[in-house]
Amino acid sequence: MNLQPTTYKLPPQIKVCGLTKPDQIQELISMNVDFLGFIFYEKSPRYVLNHLSLEEIYAINHQGKVGVFVNEETDFILKIVQQAKLNLVQLHGDESDDFIIELRQKLNPEVGIIKAIRVGNNDYDNKEKIAQTLSSNLQPVNYYLFDTDSKAFGGTGKQFDWNILNEIEIPLPYFLSGGISEENIGNMEALKQRPFALDINSKFEKEPGNKNINKIKEFKILYQQNR
Repeated sequence: MNLQPTTYKLPPQIKVCGLTKPDQIQELISMNVDFLGFIFYEKSPRYVLNHLSLEEIYAINHQGKVGVFVNEETDFILKIVQQAKLNLVQLHGDESDDFIIELRQKLNPEVGIIKAIRVGNNDYDNKEKIAQTLSSNLQPVNYYLFDTDSKAFGGTGKQFDWNILNEIEIPLPYFLSGGISEENIGNMEALKQRPFALDINSKFEKEPGNKNINKIKEFKILYQQNR
């Protein structure tokens, strides 16, 4: 994708992650949600294969199906991408540059890669480390995703300090994640580089994997009015 981040000013798209229920997925599709996130991390309470088969995910007619993986083997990711007909791979663990290079070489060129950068409470003081990760030319990825760091690799419902994003140069379009809700969405206006997409999850659930569709609808209306 040949985008210059400093000139990327389109309104952010919306990704709903941690999906497990077919009826809710269809409702989100009818709402024109841009990305559907499926978590393939067994320790997650939103582990999709506890609820849906790969065949069922394959049959979902959508061009923004994202598979979320945490420190998985390359062959496993490739198998899931093919059997679930995923459009994007989100690497949410501690994947190395070498791993991402190998995955990119083996992955269908039409499948994009999102690399998550987990931001901890103390990382505002260590922004140089994050900036160094972003400046690496070794990672053949299409997008970055910034999320609140946790031992559970996401899904905390907590927001990290977004100010850090104004202190670093982000060389690619990025997803903004981590506790996004109707209460803090207005703070996005202070970001110098607007996100490519907003990634919503636990703030819009009745319980893990069971989305509050009405709340997502209300957020989408509010968000569209303010953007």
